[in-house]
Amino acid sequence: MMNHTLFIPLLLTLGAGMATGIGSAIAFLARRTNRRLLSFSMGLSGGVMIYVSFMELMRQADTMLAEAWGDRTGSLWSVGSFFAGLFLIGVIDRLVPAVENPHEAHTVEELRRRPHNPKLMRMGLMAALAITIHNFPEGIATFASAMNDPELGAAIAVAIAIHNIPEGIAVSVPIYYATGSRMKAFRWSMLSGLAEPLGALAAWLLLAPVMSPTLMGCLLAGVAGIMVFISIDELLPAAREYGEAHTAIYGVVTGMAVMAVSLLMLK
Repeated sequence: MMNHTLFIPLLLTLGAGMATGIGSAIAFLARRTNRRLLSFSMGLSGGVMIYVSFMELMRQADTMLAEAWGDRTGSLWSVGSFFAGLFLIGVIDRLVPAVENPHEAHTVEELRRRPHNPKLMRMGLMAALAITIHNFPEGIATFASAMNDPELGAAIAVAIAIHNIPEGIAVSVPIYYATGSRMKAFRWSMLSGLAEPLGALAAWLLLAPVMSPTLMGCLLAGVAGIMVFISIDELLPAAREYGEAHTAIYGVVTGMAVMAVSLLMLK
């Protein structure tokens, strides 16, 4: 493929990853946490991911694989790839220490409640490492989707960017406690987000030489599995943890509706 075809997928992936910096900035600039907005936004992100996974990515994967292998065998490939994506992100999730899970809800008010504590540096760095591990397959998901369909890739990038904002808070808050330096906390949160474009580049370097309709179909189904897992394991529980359960559900429904209308308008 020509180089210009890589620019938009890489740009979208970079933007999604750098949203961790937005979370860090919110932690330092906002006076209070808007729990309702965070809950709605994370629910919306989950709704977008779930709708896109089942209504677009799986449908595209089925079509590609059916053309290559026939309806029955193609369906087996797409279903197997979907669960392979679930398994992959599940294994990655198990590698993250539960005590320092970066998806635990954090608030801006914590900055003013806790004293600077050097022992918290490890928590912040572990959160950064955990988010880096999670962001790598998310980068592959954004990149692969954008390579196949730039408009769909843009929607997925926005959903992942929203999901990355609380992760930026999760990294920056404990590092700020430990060091008292907003710049260090912001830098670490941004670095953790760079795993997304790195994941995209790794996917391109490894898969481009052997890319085929079968591989692209399997990749899209695997991406669907990854995004469904992220939604049900991270986004929806975290949205409820911010204390606005109904608001989170309204966000999910809104995300699905917005995505459905957007995709219909693009067709």
